[in-house]
Amino acid sequence: MSTDTMKTIRLHEFGGPEVLRYEEAPIPELKLGEVLVRVHAVGINPPDWYLRDGYKDLPPEWRPPVPFPVILGSDVSGVIEAVATDVQGFSVGDEVFGMVRFPSFGESAAYAEYVAAPASDLALKPAGIDHVHAAGAPMSGLTAWQFLIELGHNEPNPLQPERHRPLPLSGKTVLVNGAAGGVGHLAVQLAKWKGAHVIAVASGMHESFLRELGADEFIDYTKSPPEDIAHDVDLVLDTLGGPTTGRFLRTLKRGGALFPVFLGYPDAEEAAKRGVIVSMTQVRSNGPQLAEFGRLLDAGTVRVANDSTFPLVDARKAHERAAGGHIQGKIVLTVV
Repeated sequence: MSTDTMKTIRLHEFGGPEVLRYEEAPIPELKLGEVLVRVHAVGINPPDWYLRDGYKDLPPEWRPPVPFPVILGSDVSGVIEAVATDVQGFSVGDEVFGMVRFPSFGESAAYAEYVAAPASDLALKPAGIDHVHAAGAPMSGLTAWQFLIELGHNEPNPLQPERHRPLPLSGKTVLVNGAAGGVGHLAVQLAKWKGAHVIAVASGMHESFLRELGADEFIDYTKSPPEDIAHDVDLVLDTLGGPTTGRFLRTLKRGGALFPVFLGYPDAEEAAKRGVIVSMTQVRSNGPQLAEFGRLLDAGTVRVANDSTFPLVDARKAHERAAGGHIQGKIVLTVV
C-alpha cells in the first residue's frame, strides 16, 4: 500500500454480499472539525446492507442518491493519527470510537483502514474494553439510548411529525422484541439499569444469554406468539418493527407505548382506541451521548456481546452471516 491509499470495502453497484469489493482507495483528507482515525475494528449494522441492497425496502421517495463508488459503514473504533487545527478535546494517539456521520453520507466511511470523522461524532474508547467490542457499540447503543433514555437532538423526525420522546422506565414493564440482536441486547441492559422489569423476546437458543444480561422474563417466539403471552406492558421496544409491529398493541396497557425501531405503522385507529402511543425516530451520531454510554461499558454495567468477527477482506462473509439471522450481539470487522 502506498502512503496515500488504503484498503477498503466499496460498492460499485447494488446487490447481494457478492458486490462488496476489497480494494484500494485514497486516504481521506482531513477537514476542519475532523480527526483522522486509524481504524482497528468496524461494527456492521442493518443500514449497511440496506445501502448495499439499494434501499429496496424503503419507500422510493426516501431512498437517498448513492454516489458510486461508495464506502460502507458508520461504526468504528481506532486510534487518532491526525487532528484538525480547530479540534479540541482529542489528541493524536487517543483511542476513540463512534458512529460516523449517520444518517448522512460523507466522503469517508467505516469499512476502511482510515476514516476522517467529525470530532463531534466520537468519544474516547472505554479503557476496559477492546476495539472489537467498542466498534460494536455505537449505532446499536445510540439507537437504544435515543429510543429509551434521551433523544439528544432537535432535528426533524423523518418518520413522523412529532418529536420522539423517551418515557421514564423506573418501575415499568418493558418488552424488548428481537432482544438478542445488536440493539436488543443493549436495550435490555439499559432498561434494567433504569429500573425496569424486562421481558425479552427471542428464540430459545438465546434464553440463557438474555437472562445473564438481566432479563426478568423470557418469551421464546418460536413456541408461542409473544402477543398471546405478554399483557399489561408499559412499553414495547420492537427492534424488528416492520409490517407485523401492530401485533404488540394488544400487549400494552392503556397509556402504554410501542416504539418500532424499523419502519412499522400499526393500525392508527386501534392504537388510538387502546390509548397507546406509537413513536419512532432515526438514530443520529452523538459523541457526548456515546461518552455517557461508554462510561456504562467501562464500569461493566452494560456489555457488548460479540456474535462473530471477520477480517475486513471478508466483509462479504460478515454480510452473509448477518443474512443468516439469529444473531447474538454484534458482527465486527477487524482492520489491523
